[in-house]
Amino acid sequence: MQTSELLKKVRQIEIKTRRLSQNIFAGQYHSAFKGRGMAFSEVREYQYGDDVRDIDWNVTARFHRPYVKVFEEERELTVMLLVDVSGSLDFGTIRQTKRDLVAEIAATLAFSAIQNNDKIGVIFFSDQIEKYIPPKKGRKHILFIIREMLTFKPQSLRTDVGMAVEFLTRMMKHSCTAFLMSDFFVRSSFQNQLTIANQKHDMVAIQVYDQRAKELPDVGLIRVRDAETGHEMVIDTSSKKLRHAHTAYWYRRQAELRQVFTHSNVDHVSVSTNEDFVKSLKLLFAMRT
Repeated sequence: MQTSELLKKVRQIEIKTRRLSQNIFAGQYHSAFKGRGMAFSEVREYQYGDDVRDIDWNVTARFHRPYVKVFEEERELTVMLLVDVSGSLDFGTIRQTKRDLVAEIAATLAFSAIQNNDKIGVIFFSDQIEKYIPPKKGRKHILFIIREMLTFKPQSLRTDVGMAVEFLTRMMKHSCTAFLMSDFFVRSSFQNQLTIANQKHDMVAIQVYDQRAKELPDVGLIRVRDAETGHEMVIDTSSKKLRHAHTAYWYRRQAELRQVFTHSNVDHVSVSTNEDFVKSLKLLFAMRT
């Protein structure tokens, strides 16, 4: 991608996703992703109905009348984006590739985060940690993240979600909100790593997929290639039996994936490359409020 083309693409994503984060997700993001807890703010005189457990006995003794501690929510969050950059994300048959969709969703989340004064960082992963961008604030930082998402070339084409989640658990010493974004075309289980991570962090999973992973069109003989292994084969899409088997495999995989998220107690949503992701993100935010 040439520099001028890249800058144009980054600008297009910024304009679209900033508008979404400001006009659509502003309040929902704040409600869906809470701060770390409650921080002491001040003391004031006891009022009828106050919780007696909040009485500050030192101040009460000093002034000979009851005072209570006032707490407010610690709003600032650290948000981490765990972004799958393996070979299968380059696939897309209708509107855009899965990689482009991930970039737009990530940018929307990032702009929503900085509107709430949250820090945002990124972990690019394949079957290894490809790149770690430490959490920071500000528009300049987000534009750097978007550029990296559009241009980053991974060393490996394969996927290991469990390894990436385990890296997050080791790397992040304090609790954070982490969005795990992938098509989840994986060959090994990551449920154990996800369960452990979700005990420390607030994990959220966003699956991106292409409609052709779900349904094959009847277009006769086609050559297909596994983007992660390079394996190629010719299949006959005119075969109704093959098309039905393909769809059945998709639903079986999705059921297994939902089971992983349910057992790990992780909120999740699926977004297709031919869909508007706004509806899916709003659904995700709504289920958390």
